[in-house]
Amino acid sequence: MGLTNNDIFKKLRVAHKLRDDEIVKICSLVDFKVSKSELGAIFRNENHPKYMECGDQILRNFLNGLIIHLRGPMPEKKATPSGNNKS
Repeated sequence: MGLTNNDIFKKLRVAHKLRDDEIVKICSLVDFKVSKSELGAIFRNENHPKYMECGDQILRNFLNGLIIHLRGPMPEKKATPSGNNKS
């Protein structure tokens, strides 16, 4: 079977050498709140009674926050006047 969201999240955490508090900060960059206890449940072994599956929303928000963390925020797009379209 393929990789689960938990597997992907674990591999990204190891690859980027991230601690739980850093992951919480990364998620806060996209206004997504996740607690250290939730992260602990996500990173547990599947057989552990407190294991929690990582949903698409958690992984998506982490990835978006990781982009901002690594690249910086997107620059503001300059508005162009609608009458000056050159085609």
